[in-house]
Amino acid sequence: MTGTDTTALVEGMPRHVAIIMDGNGRWAAQRGKSRTHGHRAGASAVRKAVAFARRNNIDALTLFAFSSENWGRPEKEVNLLMELFIAVLKREVPQLKKNGVRLNVIGDISRFSQRLQERIQAAQAATAEGTDLVLNVAANYGGRWDIANACQSLARQVQAGTLDPSDIDESAVAGALSLADLPPPDLLIRTGGDIRISNFLLWQLAYAELYFADILWPDFNDHTFMEAIDCFMRRERRFGLTSEQRQQLLAGI
Repeated sequence: MTGTDTTALVEGMPRHVAIIMDGNGRWAAQRGKSRTHGHRAGASAVRKAVAFARRNNIDALTLFAFSSENWGRPEKEVNLLMELFIAVLKREVPQLKKNGVRLNVIGDISRFSQRLQERIQAAQAATAEGTDLVLNVAANYGGRWDIANACQSLARQVQAGTLDPSDIDESAVAGALSLADLPPPDLLIRTGGDIRISNFLLWQLAYAELYFADILWPDFNDHTFMEAIDCFMRRERRFGLTSEQRQQLLAGI
């Protein structure tokens, strides 16, 4: 966002919600189960969140599935996550397509296996015509990577002579980032009890409202989602303005 996005001052439901889905492993441990069991339960919570977003006319839902730092986890768990990702894509894409959901995977997918890359590309192509909801899945994603990647893209344009360095402003950087074709998130939800954003959408979350829930991700449901939205709707979003200026904008003065 550059300056004040007056359309974002309109009262009501958030247009774009981002979620850090945390707590699968702890949820499983509390039940004496393997982390694998927790990740599978987390996939079920994703399905519920997507359905909720569609029913409530949210335009975009962005989920943090696998960070660039997650490669440091035990190899067995990482391999399982990759296989689960493939299985979920295979199982869920027909339903996403039927329900008008457009899938978009953001992040550096080049590190994934060829099989997973092909599955991602096929899933995106199959759902490309969806207009009811944009579902962004951040996989091998990091906010710092996103900004560095945008800078590299702009640098290549300067090198090619198609962009003058003096034209690189906030708008130019924002246009080179992931999710450039969407409004920035209005609301960030993080489950699991931690109060941090963990290198997620660092640029895009500049003016998002933040909501932290103690509930672990597999237990996330419609009630929890609505609690976060109710909290969001009670907040006053000023974007650097005074309350009086905000009210004037809302009144069209």
